[in-house]
Amino acid sequence: MSNGTNDVSGAISNLFDTVGKLAQQQVELLNSGIKTATSLIEPLGKTATELAGNLVNALSQVLQTVSSAIAKK
Repeated sequence: MSNGTNDVSGAISNLFDTVGKLAQQQVELLNSGIKTATSLIEPLGKTATELAGNLVNALSQVLQTVSSAIAKK
């Protein structure tokens, strides 16, 4: 009888080990996905900020040009 109990106990132990490993892998996969998304979004944010700054500078130059053209008349 002892062997039957040990087999069931071992099987349950193995099952819990497997479930624990699967849960850990899912957490690691999620963590990796978050890191990847962050590394993709970061350059896009920087580029968008630079683009907005360049646009503001361009509009400022246009307004200065228009202002100087109006002021000369």
